[in-house]
Amino acid sequence: MKYLTALTSILAFGNVAAFAPSSASRHASTQLYNKPAGHDVRSDGVAKEMDPEELKIQTALAEHQQNAPKLGFPTDVRTLVQYNHGFAVMSTISKSNPGFPGGSVVGFAPDELGRPIFIFSGMSSHTQDLLADPKCSLTIASKEFKGAADGRVNLMGEVTLLKQDEKEAAKAAYLAKHPGAFWVDFGDFNWFRMDEIVSVRFVGGFARAGSVTPEEYAEAKPDPVSAFGPAIASHMNDDHMSSTIAMVAHAIPGLEVSEAVITSVDSLGMYVKCTRTPRASDQPQQFKIRLPFPRKIEDRKDVKNVIVEMTRAAAASAAPEPAAAAAATG
Repeated sequence: MKYLTALTSILAFGNVAAFAPSSASRHASTQLYNKPAGHDVRSDGVAKEMDPEELKIQTALAEHQQNAPKLGFPTDVRTLVQYNHGFAVMSTISKSNPGFPGGSVVGFAPDELGRPIFIFSGMSSHTQDLLADPKCSLTIASKEFKGAADGRVNLMGEVTLLKQDEKEAAKAAYLAKHPGAFWVDFGDFNWFRMDEIVSVRFVGGFARAGSVTPEEYAEAKPDPVSAFGPAIASHMNDDHMSSTIAMVAHAIPGLEVSEAVITSVDSLGMYVKCTRTPRASDQPQQFKIRLPFPRKIEDRKDVKNVIVEMTRAAAASAAPEPAAAAAATG
């Protein structure tokens, strides 16, 4: 399994050397300006010593994130594809403009193996491109995608016409994702599927990227809790953000955030986009953290119970000790 992973913390933003092309690559060099890989950060050239308390907080955050349970890349990828809104960007090899890629926003639905199913008009440019050369890629953003901190998947493979005996199953899967797709019965529309997936690349946000093999992708199953995760996240963000802020502070002592937006919920925990102004700074930072559940979740009711437990634990830890409270009121 080819993984390129790093801690999802504010410590990780400045260094992405892990994502540099391997020197053993069989392709021509893609390095720009003979500079080492990484992000340039402008400064006055003077190294600034970090506040000891801030260093302590960031170290605790990094350790917490390293140990936080996660689904794993294959399940993450398969889950994102399954519960996406059903639209993605397809890049084809242009028939009308040889040598250039063609891009189209297309509807799709995954089958039981995660292979994207499409129904295309014979008049569409991407249909003509695929009939001439079936190689293409499909870029799928997570349902809650709003920016670089959110997940996306790129599938590369070959898209070909389905056989007659496969069309009814494809139609059922497509209509489950797109119940209003009345065009599925139009005579000039044809069923396609990405049968041969050769590459699966995943970006889960800042400092979290990599790839899984086609075999790992095919064997992975979507996380069941993620199917209703967006509804839970929306409810928490709209009505109980103060509870999420408290849970973050309880999980990582000293980490005080001004905003905590849940971006996804799965059977092992939540991803939370936090806003915080570090000590000795007046510039707020945004970063995503993993907030794990105390146990694996099996159903919707269990999610509610666990979040209530976590909220109560956070409130209890934030409450002053009895002696201290008595002294403060005495």
